[in-house]
Amino acid sequence: MKTIESINVRTATALACALLLLVAACARRDSPSPPTAQNRVLTAPTGASVAAEPEDGQWTKYESGTDPENFVIDDKATRLYTANEDAGTASITDVKANRVIATFPVGLEPEGAAISPDGRWVYITSETSSTVSVIDTQTGQVVKTFLVGARPREAAFTSDSTRAYVTAENGNVISVVDTKDHSVIKIIELPRGEGSAQSKPKGVVVSPDDKRVYVATGRGNSVAVIDGEQLTLITLIPVGQRPWGIALTRDGRKLYTANGLSNDVSVIDTNTNKVIATVKAGNGPWGIAL
Repeated sequence: MKTIESINVRTATALACALLLLVAACARRDSPSPPTAQNRVLTAPTGASVAAEPEDGQWTKYESGTDPENFVIDDKATRLYTANEDAGTASITDVKANRVIATFPVGLEPEGAAISPDGRWVYITSETSSTVSVIDTQTGQVVKTFLVGARPREAAFTSDSTRAYVTAENGNVISVVDTKDHSVIKIIELPRGEGSAQSKPKGVVVSPDDKRVYVATGRGNSVAVIDGEQLTLITLIPVGQRPWGIALTRDGRKLYTANGLSNDVSVIDTNTNKVIATVKAGNGPWGIAL
């Protein structure tokens, strides 16, 4: 079995993620507790998963499934939910006991993992089967698997956990999901673009008031702004080249994108939907955490 390792993270720093550099910009960790939802969970280039554990700087290894691509931790720091890409499975790790307590098949090549704010649902996105598998955290079982756009990458929930947004890289769409029955209620198609600048949605975040959804369009070199009430596209904000990772400040006033090909981070004022700063980063910044 591969292992999950935890490392002290008080200031968001650049980390390797799936052979790609993860840039964490301008964020300080205030909680000295063991791994929590506030401590970002990453995937190491060796295939071992990494969780943040502050205080003493010591590394702690946790068991997971084979080839963990991504995972999330609940807000009580009791369970890790891992998408094991090559194995085509998801696993649940008991953090305190440091052992895998459940492993089950999901879609083909599971890549993304997201947990709802109320802690009830974990969505595992599988890129080859274009599916989302739903884990009920109360039972520890997959309760549903449903189709979304081609090559789903990430999911993000509204603050009340009633809705989720799933990006589809090859489908160039955002699937809007009602979490009551985990059904797709609308598909939002983004402008395709032309040539090498074709939109391929990757990262997604929801504003604190749920009124806006922000999507990094990858090769589209922009951020799509979606109205969370009307479920329509408001605008496209030009950013650096190949934005993948995306993150909002807690007050929702600033949005950051990690631009992998231009080696920088765009800072967006969400009131004006304009880039107000561009910060140089290391080579290939594909993700960002605040």
